[in-house]
Amino acid sequence: MNNHHESIGSPDTQQITLRGPAELADALPYLMGFHPNDSVVMVALHGGRGRFGGRLRLGIPSAPEEWAPVSDQLAQCLIAGSEQRESRPDAVVVFLCQDPAEGESASQTMERLRPFAQLLRTACGALDVPVLEALCISDGRYWSYCCPDARCCPVEGNPLALPGTTVMAAAAAYAGIQVRGTLRDMEARLAPEEPAAANEQERALDSAGAALVSRILDVDGRGEVSSETLSLARVLMERLGSAPAVRAAEADAADDALINPDEAAAVILGLQDRQTRDRAAEWMEGPEAETALRLWRVLARRCVGPYVEHSAAPLTLAGWVSWSTGDESAARVALGLALRADPHYTFAQLLHQACNQGLDPETLRRCLRGERDVREAGEGYGTGIPEHAAGCQEPAAGRPEAVSNKPPARLRAAKRPRRAPVRPVRGEASRPGAGAARRRARETRRSGDRSAESRG
Repeated sequence: MNNHHESIGSPDTQQITLRGPAELADALPYLMGFHPNDSVVMVALHGGRGRFGGRLRLGIPSAPEEWAPVSDQLAQCLIAGSEQRESRPDAVVVFLCQDPAEGESASQTMERLRPFAQLLRTACGALDVPVLEALCISDGRYWSYCCPDARCCPVEGNPLALPGTTVMAAAAAYAGIQVRGTLRDMEARLAPEEPAAANEQERALDSAGAALVSRILDVDGRGEVSSETLSLARVLMERLGSAPAVRAAEADAADDALINPDEAAAVILGLQDRQTRDRAAEWMEGPEAETALRLWRVLARRCVGPYVEHSAAPLTLAGWVSWSTGDESAARVALGLALRADPHYTFAQLLHQACNQGLDPETLRRCLRGERDVREAGEGYGTGIPEHAAGCQEPAAGRPEAVSNKPPARLRAAKRPRRAPVRPVRGEASRPGAGAARRRARETRRSGDRSAESRG
């Protein structure tokens, strides 16, 4: 076993010292706020005692040929982000978390991922930052890729500690830190509806697109649709806020029942306009933040079928409100899903990097408050959310969850036509005009960013 110390906490708080792979593996869910299944997690260490710093997570690429470029990008992103936030890390800890595939044992999973672990170690070493420990966590067991001693790190792995029995668990309970299930559980709260409900919602989105897109493309109509969207969103937030409280396990279903498909469709399409989305982002603090977050979650679940790409807007808003209210774990999950829906969604890119770097969301809150003050003073609209407001001065290259300098897909589409992704559409032939409605909806999203681009 590599016997080393890592400490959690700032100089002004009580620190917890972790000794060895077992305690590192146990600490991972508390570092992330959830169990990061099917993920690679990298954590920066600072100082002689290995204080934890910045961290990032990415889904493990299914294709091994992607592992080498992903390793290079993850190492660069973590180290560059740490330098922007505080200082260059002195070392890195790597976690590969994945349950066995069908017909595979946990030991086989560990061996299958060993080349990925080695690539990550090499990528960090090439940047003069050593990987102090690399762990595989699978099916309730852990392995160290760095320890060659079979006496403490046997081939069959070691079992993870029972939940709630370690010093980290006790310290987290004392501090009020909760682990909210697995990453899969958290993503499920934002996933599209089941097929039975999705059919009705898809028809509502088709109808809303046919009614709204032509108005949004009109200069005067665009402002009217924006006002209608925000007014309806306010009504829905008030409805959610006044509903009787239910058990946590039933909360999402209860919220879904309060909003009908036509209402959801109208707001989803309206939020594709950047100016409208920025106005909605102002509901970020105080009592309205909670109901806004519930609404964005409902709308994300309603982006079904060929409208999945439209979920980037409500998912980004959900991530922003979560980050603004101090829930960084939920923010990272929502923003990661937004980038999965649309890898070039600039607002999600910037927020995701800023959140991962541990920046203060107050910078963006001040910007949004200033936009609201300008509007309420009767001076018209501001210029929208500037990129620096999210705290990202030099976006890093990387896969979808990292930030790039590319414009969002809809901005590029405004400059040159691009083919829409081909998706299987259930029953489209039986609904005349459905495809045209979706094409008009996509054009709405492109037009929104086209006008935003002209505003600088």
